[in-house]
Amino acid sequence: MSATAVPVRSRRTRGPRRTVRARGAGLGLVAWLAGVVFFLPIAWMALTSFHSESDAATNPPSLGAALTLDGYREFFGTGGGASPWPALVNSTVASVVSTLCVLLLALPAAYALSVRPVRKWTDVLFFFLSTKMLPVVAGLLPIYLFAKNTGMLDNIWLLVILYTSMNLPIAVWMMQSFLAEVPVAVIEAAQIDGARLPTVLARVVAPIALPGIAATALICFIFSWNELLFARVLTGVVAETAPVFLTGFITSQGLFLAKVCAASLVISLPVLAAGFAAQDKLVQGLSLGAVK
Repeated sequence: MSATAVPVRSRRTRGPRRTVRARGAGLGLVAWLAGVVFFLPIAWMALTSFHSESDAATNPPSLGAALTLDGYREFFGTGGGASPWPALVNSTVASVVSTLCVLLLALPAAYALSVRPVRKWTDVLFFFLSTKMLPVVAGLLPIYLFAKNTGMLDNIWLLVILYTSMNLPIAVWMMQSFLAEVPVAVIEAAQIDGARLPTVLARVVAPIALPGIAATALICFIFSWNELLFARVLTGVVAETAPVFLTGFITSQGLFLAKVCAASLVISLPVLAAGFAAQDKLVQGLSLGAVK
């Protein structure tokens, strides 16, 4: 009886296991196909950036066209055009400084809303999130008039203030969920040892919530680096950012596709490099608290 029961049980469990494996293989194949679909435009942009303008403008596109670096030479100004380095430096300063300011302001706010929650903290979070519901263009004219009257037009520090205020609500919202996973017992132990609030935030809360902080910092950096509307309207020559510099290659006459692809690839590299360097922290941070 027992000898015949074992094979019967194995036959019963073999079918569901095969179904689970087949389902996992199917999901993996779908994930790979989705990744290829999302990667193809980037690969196509990179290939087009190495073509001449005449080859890049052919229809249908020529995959076997000769490769050249003319688009990159034109972007870096070796042919007599404007240099992109001031715009890249401005974007770096605005993105990095605003991201640091956001983290310094969002960490205490998220601590107050999670570890030491205030009354009606859910209403506070909803208020933060509701500020992102206002269309950006609706606040463009008042901000422009303010910048004009205060003499801050074409000033990189105006963009730092704007990017900080724009990214702060989403940063507080994200970090609140991350800091909610910090054990309260660890914080209480540090307070018993005499640690004050700045020490608790810097040496206890921040190391534990580092993946969430890294994910928040990366998202804020990407939002600041890619912002175009305010930078286009509020800057001119001195504080011009990389996305604004990129739009200068698009003209109503002539061919510009290869040059725009080269410029887009170069301007995208800092974001891609930051995402690749922090990909493990980004995955940990975005998945923090998802499974309990």
